[in-house]
Amino acid sequence: MARESESGLPIEPLYGPEDLRGWDPEEKLGEPGAYPFTRGVYRSMYTGRPWTMRQYAGFGTATESNARYRDLIAHGTTGLSVAFDLPTQMGHDSDAPIAHGEVGKVGVAIDSIDDMRVLFGGIPLDQVSTSMTINAPAALLLLLYQLVAEEQGVSADQLTGTIQNDVLKEYIARGTYIFPPKPSLRLIADIFQYCRAEIPRWNTISISGYHMAEAGASPVQEIAFTLADGIEYVRTAVAAGMDVDDFAPRLSFFFVSRTTLLEEVAKFRAARRVWARVMCEEFGARNPKSMMLRFHTQTAGVQLTAQQPEVNLVRVAVQGLAAVLGGTQSLHTNSFDEAIALPTDKSARLALRTQQVLAYETDVTATVDPFAGSYVIEKMTDDIETAVLELMRKVEDLGGAVSAIERGFQKGEIERNAYRIAQETDSGERVVVGVNRFQLDEEESYEPLRVDPAIEAQQAERLAKLRAERDQRAVDSALAALKKAAEGEDNVLYPMKEALRARATVGEVCGALRDVWGTYVPSDAF
Repeated sequence: MARESESGLPIEPLYGPEDLRGWDPEEKLGEPGAYPFTRGVYRSMYTGRPWTMRQYAGFGTATESNARYRDLIAHGTTGLSVAFDLPTQMGHDSDAPIAHGEVGKVGVAIDSIDDMRVLFGGIPLDQVSTSMTINAPAALLLLLYQLVAEEQGVSADQLTGTIQNDVLKEYIARGTYIFPPKPSLRLIADIFQYCRAEIPRWNTISISGYHMAEAGASPVQEIAFTLADGIEYVRTAVAAGMDVDDFAPRLSFFFVSRTTLLEEVAKFRAARRVWARVMCEEFGARNPKSMMLRFHTQTAGVQLTAQQPEVNLVRVAVQGLAAVLGGTQSLHTNSFDEAIALPTDKSARLALRTQQVLAYETDVTATVDPFAGSYVIEKMTDDIETAVLELMRKVEDLGGAVSAIERGFQKGEIERNAYRIAQETDSGERVVVGVNRFQLDEEESYEPLRVDPAIEAQQAERLAKLRAERDQRAVDSALAALKKAAEGEDNVLYPMKEALRARATVGEVCGALRDVWGTYVPSDAF
C-alpha cells in the first residue's frame, strides 16, 4: 500500500525501471554544473570542497553576539549567519515603546553603526562570508556592514555574503514587513542596482521558502511559492531597466530540510530544474550563472521538540544529510535546544560538529551526485516538478505573486496544510517521537540560555549617548535627502548610506521611509 509524501504525493513500496519508462536522462539530468542543473550547480560539487558551514547566531547585545561569532569561527565555522532581534527586523530602535520586551530576545539588537562596529569587532570582513537574515530593512543592515568594512580598510568589492531581503514571503508567512509591496519591490530593485555597482560579489537576495515551511507549507508549496516570488523579483528588476544577466547571477535561495530525506532530496533537484527553465525560457537568460538555483539550507526548526530535546540531535543529523545529498551550497544545522530557548555555546558547537561529521567522516562528499538515476528519487523529482508547476500556474492565473498575496492565496494554502499536519499529529497518524509516542513519564530538567532583560535599558543608554554626541544637523540633512530620493526615482541606498554614516539610527531611517511610503496593513486586518 502506497504512503503519501509530505506534499500528499504517493510513495510506492517499490520502484523500478518501469517507473522511468520514456524518461530521458539528457533532458532530465544533464551533467553536474550544466543546464538544467538537476545534478547540482557546480561540476565538482563537494568533491572539490565541502559546502559553507554557517551557524545562525545573534542574541542580546552586539558584544555578546560578537563573542559567539568568535567562538564559532575558532571551532571551524566558515560563514557567519546573523540573527537580528524583532525591533531591528521591524525597523524600530530599542528605546521605541513598541520594542519594549523584545530587545535582544530572538537576535541581536542593532540600532546604529555603533552597534555594527561592536558586532563585527575583531572579525576581518574580507575573510568571512556573512549572511544576514533581514528583510524589510535589509538595505540598512547591508550599508552598515559596508561602512564597518570601510573602517577596517576592506573595500566593498572584497565583501561576500547574503542579505535575505525577501519581503514577499513576509506578507505570506512571517509578518516582519514594514512598507507596502510596491515600494518594497522598488527598494529591492535599488539594492540590486547598488550592489552591481558597489558590492559586486554580494548575494542581493535570498528568496526564502524556509519560513513558509515553518508556517506549515508542504515541500511542493515551499518550492512553488518561493519560485513564484523569485519570478516577481526578476520581473521587477527587468521593469526597472536591468538586463537579466546583470543581476540574476547574484540571486540565491533559502530552503528548509526536513526529516523526510527522500522527498527533500527530490525537492531540491526539482527546484533547480524548474528555476533553470524559467530563467532560460521566460526571461531569456544567456549566462548559465543566471539559471543556477544556488541555495542555503537550514534544518527544520518546526520539527524540533521541547520534549526529550536530545532527540533533536538525531533529527538535525538526518535533515543535514538530506540537504547535503540534495546539493546545498551552505548549511545551518539547528541546535538541539532551540525548541526551548536560544542555543547555548555547547549546543551550537554540537550543531556545527554535526556538519563536520557529515563532511569529513562520511563518504557523501566522495561523489558528485550520489542519487542520480535512483528509481525512487528520479520519479519523486518528476512528481514534485509536475506539482510545483501546477501550483505556480495557479499563482500566475491570479496575476502573479503580489496579486496572489493581496488575495491571501499563498497564506490560505499554507494554513490549510498546517492544519492538516496538526490534525495528523493530534490523532497519532503522524508520529512525533517523544510527543505523541515514546514519551517519558517525567522529562529531564534542562537549563536554557536566558537573555538578560537589562539589555533593553543598556541599549536605550547607548542610544541616548549617540544622540547627544552626533551632529544632529548632519543627520537631519541626510534624512531629508533620503526622503527626497524616496519621493522620486533616485536610488535610495546612496542617501541612506550617508544618513547611517552620520549615525542616524535604524528607526530614524525606516521612519523617514515610512513618512513617504506608508506602512503595510494586511487585508484581513480590516
